[in-house]
Amino acid sequence: MKRILLLALPIALMTACSNPPASTKSETTAAPSTSTAAPAANIDAAQLGANHWLLDNAVDAAGKRIDGLFVNTDKPLTLDFKDGRMSVSNACNNMGGAYTVEGNALTIGSMMSTNKACQGPIMALDGLVSERLQGKLTVQSLDASAMRLVAANGDVLSFRAEPTAETRYGGAGETVFMEVDAQAKPCPHPLMKDATCLQVREVKYNEQGLEQGKRGAYENFYGNIEGYTHEPGVRNVLRLKRYQIKNPPADAPSQAYVLDMVVMSETVK
Repeated sequence: MKRILLLALPIALMTACSNPPASTKSETTAAPSTSTAAPAANIDAAQLGANHWLLDNAVDAAGKRIDGLFVNTDKPLTLDFKDGRMSVSNACNNMGGAYTVEGNALTIGSMMSTNKACQGPIMALDGLVSERLQGKLTVQSLDASAMRLVAANGDVLSFRAEPTAETRYGGAGETVFMEVDAQAKPCPHPLMKDATCLQVREVKYNEQGLEQGKRGAYENFYGNIEGYTHEPGVRNVLRLKRYQIKNPPADAPSQAYVLDMVVMSETVK
């Protein structure tokens, strides 16, 4: 017996809907910003795209921490910059908008988002993000390890850099789809006694998102899928990025797999 939990084909990631900025600040006059660092002379667009940017700290113009941006404690808000678009993950919804750079100014257009309802404090997170990340921001500092943005209202957002898979593996990955069966099974392993392996098989889709051909038999998967945690009893179809590993160690995989999206899930009893 199985139950479909999620279906996200064709390949489009988001059902767009307007997400206007929320207005949560009071009309009292804010104290001057306590930050004294000079703005960056110019934004390095390549540096923006080479990393995921994880929110480390956020304070208002008076230096008070903006606690509402940190309600998702296990998954910090993360910005990604690619192909002229900035995307936000780990809010209630996936969000994004076009961006441009000029000098030390980063301008983000109207943001679009998926349309998912969330429970608890995280429900307000999208509005807090939109309020601060739309419009013209000043890049106060930017290097390979950190970035600091100043919003139009004076809020200061500090991010730490985490290299993207493209940066780590030295090139763009190949998009592949893989079905992971509900249960892992024992598998032979030269270095591990009583090893278990995920059971996987490739799934092929055309450009319209329609499955092509028949799925083959499940095979042992000896590697690791970055970003994916398997839940026993749940069968998933995953969209992955596959990268070639240059000069891998002996007996190590020559390919790396990074989770891009869970396309479909079903519970198997």
